[in-house]
Amino acid sequence: MGYPDELISPRSPRVAAARRLARRNFRTKERRFIAEGPQAVREAVEHRGSQGATLIELFATVEAAERYADIVEAALLAGARVHYASDEVLAEVSQTVTPQGLVGVCHFLDSPFEEILKARPRLVAVLAHVRDPGNAGTVLRCADAAGADAVVLTDASVDLYNPKSVRASVGSLFHLPVAVGVPVEQAVEGLRAAGVRILAADGAGTDDLDSELDAGTMGTPSAWVFGNEAWGLPEETRALADAVVRVPIHGKAESLNLATAAAVCLYASARAQRAPGGCRSVTPS
Repeated sequence: MGYPDELISPRSPRVAAARRLARRNFRTKERRFIAEGPQAVREAVEHRGSQGATLIELFATVEAAERYADIVEAALLAGARVHYASDEVLAEVSQTVTPQGLVGVCHFLDSPFEEILKARPRLVAVLAHVRDPGNAGTVLRCADAAGADAVVLTDASVDLYNPKSVRASVGSLFHLPVAVGVPVEQAVEGLRAAGVRILAADGAGTDDLDSELDAGTMGTPSAWVFGNEAWGLPEETRALADAVVRVPIHGKAESLNLATAAAVCLYASARAQRAPGGCRSVTPS
């Protein structure tokens, strides 16, 4: 085991294979995706799924390999192929305008929906009609920060492994179980059967988040269903929920964007479920 001694060629089949993962059909066929930057690659190195190590391959500029020597060493120890790469190669396999010098090729890591249900989750985010990859990744990050047990992306939502989704999750993709491609009716039915209350987040909801908190109904296991960025949740999806809840607007703002509303809803449930002890702090005492 050791570092590579020469730069990989831009014409290498390994580079071509990584470049193809920018396209969803190739990602699905290969069940592999791209993770970019030191934070995502570090999380990928540490993650292990049912297939073993999640990180398969790492492309690193010489400068990045020196700066993040601990990540490169961990990748080698995990059995990943590590390639020194020029800026030209990084530009080929990266989906960002200014790559950060590390690009990893990873196994898919989504979890079967049935496994999520067996774990008896207490807090779940369901992305029912979320089409923007940046929003999907950000909601996943919010769910992770709020201590959610899982995230579910329905078959009407964006690809979890879209490079923008992966970047927006800032590593949270590797932290909690995520199920993909689940029909919204199946998601609701399964979660409700597992004892989870279904809450649809909608600006036109008949129930108010503050009122729900005051009534003490938020402390039970809950799944928040989030809809499309522009037009929210369709009526047939709202009808599946136990309550359709709006985030109150106390000021003059017209509305909240999806990720902000998701953060408010998920933290409200997290706080209620942790009462009376309060929220878990991530700051060392």
